[in-house]
Amino acid sequence: MRDVAIVAFSQTDHVRSSEELSEVEMLMPVLHDVLGRTGLRTGDIGFTCSGSSDYLAGRAFSFTMALDGVGAWPPIPESHVETDGAWALYEAWVALLTGEADTALVYSYGKSSPGSVRDVLTRQLDPYYLAPLWPDSVALAALQAQALIDAGETDEQALAAIAARSRRDAEDNPHAQLRGPRAQGGYVVRPLRTGDCPPVGDGAAAVVLAAGDRARELCERPAWIRGMDHRIEPHALGVRDLTDSPSTRLAAERAGAFARPVDTAELHAPFTSQEVVLRKALRLDDSVRINASGGALAANPVMAAGLVRIGEAASAVHRGDSGRALAHATSGPCLQQNLVAVLEGEPHVR
Repeated sequence: MRDVAIVAFSQTDHVRSSEELSEVEMLMPVLHDVLGRTGLRTGDIGFTCSGSSDYLAGRAFSFTMALDGVGAWPPIPESHVETDGAWALYEAWVALLTGEADTALVYSYGKSSPGSVRDVLTRQLDPYYLAPLWPDSVALAALQAQALIDAGETDEQALAAIAARSRRDAEDNPHAQLRGPRAQGGYVVRPLRTGDCPPVGDGAAAVVLAAGDRARELCERPAWIRGMDHRIEPHALGVRDLTDSPSTRLAAERAGAFARPVDTAELHAPFTSQEVVLRKALRLDDSVRINASGGALAANPVMAAGLVRIGEAASAVHRGDSGRALAHATSGPCLQQNLVAVLEGEPHVR
């Protein structure tokens, strides 16, 4: 099996609204920046893969317009996933593992500001039993939070502490939408307060992957992908234990996360209560730095937030701040689909 690494990462400044920009205009600076970090041009990329949602954009095949930001002439090997860009990265990783390409560009984007993202996300639900009831994403997360409280695994004070830590850490992240101390605010859906929920906003992210010696040529300290796996919970929420995430645990096991301790973790936990679930499933103790970037509570561009988590973990390896990092991405209600990646720097550098 080939060694594949993340050699560059770039993201937008995540904002509440980017109504003055189209998706292409939002993407182009990020694509130019991530390629510029490696010295590559579009023609040097062997495979391109993107992640986004037509439901969020409000029009079919919206991702084809975003290709204008890449430049689709002359023709390029290209693919798209209708979900978070973390899964686009998985597809690109597989393409490089099989030798189909030596380099790959992965990007994702989302604009939540034009409509009600809480209503849009109901389209992920079971169409026969749940969707007709229109439970939105915050209401479902509140059910999960209350289940955790009832099980004695957390309380509102502990959830507030997670929110405060995340936004305090985001002070050092120039791309975060929310930074610094904030009041928890009133209840959105009990027991979740405003501070327990992610901000609504727009943003994009991109990474460049490279295999073997090509990665070493493009990056001083590549973030080698030592394992990656993704799993899914049953679609019906009624047959799940919302206080646990077996799919996250299995994905982490298959990715090799439990083979050796990690020192850094970027968890895609849009709600404070979901960090409680993920820490337990991933066996993360207080020795692991969790969401040093501020996480999804500081910036949550839908369809890009998971790719941002992987990119932030890779950046920690690039800087030498982490020797072995775990990155997690999720999609769907109450942590329904989960992806785990394990990243490492060169062994002799640590």
